[in-house]
Amino acid sequence: MKAIALVLLSTTGLSLAPSAATPSVPAATEQVVIATGHVDLGPRFVDGKWTVQLRDDTTDPETWRPLENVVLQATGKSQLTVPADPAYAFLGKAGQKLWVIPQVQQAGVVWPGWNTQDVEVATRVDREVTWSLEGVEGPGAFTLFLNSDFGKPAPVFDSRKPLPQTTGVDVNTHVHGNWTFDAEGTYLLDIAMTAKLTDGSTVTDRRPLRLYAGDGDARTAFAVQPKAIAQPAASSEDGTPWPLIATGAAALVVVVAAAFLLTRRRRRTGKASA
Repeated sequence: MKAIALVLLSTTGLSLAPSAATPSVPAATEQVVIATGHVDLGPRFVDGKWTVQLRDDTTDPETWRPLENVVLQATGKSQLTVPADPAYAFLGKAGQKLWVIPQVQQAGVVWPGWNTQDVEVATRVDREVTWSLEGVEGPGAFTLFLNSDFGKPAPVFDSRKPLPQTTGVDVNTHVHGNWTFDAEGTYLLDIAMTAKLTDGSTVTDRRPLRLYAGDGDARTAFAVQPKAIAQPAASSEDGTPWPLIATGAAALVVVVAAAFLLTRRRRRTGKASA
């Protein structure tokens, strides 16, 4: 079993530093495939409208990209096998190959996280953002998971379970998790982010995020069109908890052989949109 070193990094209240400059910076309106470097999914107010976009830190300065213009690619460098530990049976059979985008940045592998650190979001949102997975289209199963205090994985999303699924994200936070895919090809994640603002109004945006697992031509994912997406109604129910690991610039690093990260987390209940 390949040893895996993972990091869960929480930078609550900490602005992200841009990566080293690239020779050419694609415009936000161009279609790009990102297969290495740091990116974050998150909400912003674009021309006054609540919008889910992708912050691309592989450029200098960073570029906020519309989701329809991006494909995140998990290449062969991210391929691992399912640990024999029964706690990871939800990923598949022990020894089964997976494409895993890990919690820690790995050379040559894209590193997607999610954050609610946009200045206007942090000041106008009342406490948290609800992130929901409304649907998944793809050749296999998709999961996103974190880990508990005792090394047990805590799934955030699992495409094999009933949808929609939700998780609450506190404002002004930044988190990474393990993204897994068990078959090669294009995955469309139908996602929505919803929040109640301090003025009492509710905002929501729903759109597809494209990912490609494998070493094939990831640009073919742009031709894959999602099913019709309707904006979700604003209502609430219990959601999936997720961990807020540290305050400020603290980070916890644990190295585990033949298993996934053991790290601290705080469980809580999020608000969900129906």
